[in-house]
Amino acid sequence: MPTPSLDALPIRRLTLRDLTACADLSEDRGWPREEHKWGFLLTAGRGYGIDDPQGGLVAACVITEYGSWGQPELGAIGMVLVAERHARRGVGRRLMRHVVSAMDGTPLTLYATKNGRPLYEELGFKVTGRAEMLRGRFAPGGPDLKVTTRAATAEDLPRILRVDEEAFGTDRTPLLARLPAFADQLRVAEDDGRIIGYAAAWPNMDTHVVGPLIARDTETAQALIASLAAGTDRPLRTDIDVRHEELLTWVKARGLASVTHNSVMTYGITELPGDWTRRFAPLTVAAG
Repeated sequence: MPTPSLDALPIRRLTLRDLTACADLSEDRGWPREEHKWGFLLTAGRGYGIDDPQGGLVAACVITEYGSWGQPELGAIGMVLVAERHARRGVGRRLMRHVVSAMDGTPLTLYATKNGRPLYEELGFKVTGRAEMLRGRFAPGGPDLKVTTRAATAEDLPRILRVDEEAFGTDRTPLLARLPAFADQLRVAEDDGRIIGYAAAWPNMDTHVVGPLIARDTETAQALIASLAAGTDRPLRTDIDVRHEELLTWVKARGLASVTHNSVMTYGITELPGDWTRRFAPLTVAAG
């Protein structure tokens, strides 16, 4: 039986049963397997993929929806991967067109690498910002931070959701409700009993990723990062909006080094909703 052409292979929804195949696809492209992150995204969002007749996946991606139930106000696209043996044959373009069509006019956002950006621009995405990825062992020191932080409790979740929606511009309850189980640490910053920021550190291979990082101001963001760093012996990794220059200078002075930059791109909107001054880092660039 002849092997069907790539164009004839159906696009289907992915489930947790596809976790190993998704991790294999990551590894095929030289990425870490990131099974912990794939599992989170496949349950919090919707995965799409194309099966390879010879086994595994030809391509995959995940979209996470935010806003009212059944009426998303924003979709974040991530983990767009095409197997090396099928690269540069239009598969990624076909998968992305399918996702854009499936979202039926809902505004979209994604973080694009330098290599991926031309495809997204071809599909109508526009660059609206940049984020800098940093990694390293955090070295405590510098002036004392006067912001109080503590471990979050279950009772804090409603207040965390309100603070997040103000900063992010839309409701992320389905994603954030899973955060306590996904992250190794979840901390809040307080001022006179009021939550003014929160952040999580979740395991990713040999690092702890700091994200999301939502804070009233730079000092609050610094205090949250320092408190998370104190609770781990792993290197930290995070992706900080480049407009937060003061925070970038501070984390570099504390031992984190720049790894790369990604373009923040949008489709159907000229800029992301919410208040960027309080939005310092995403949960993951795959989910915004």
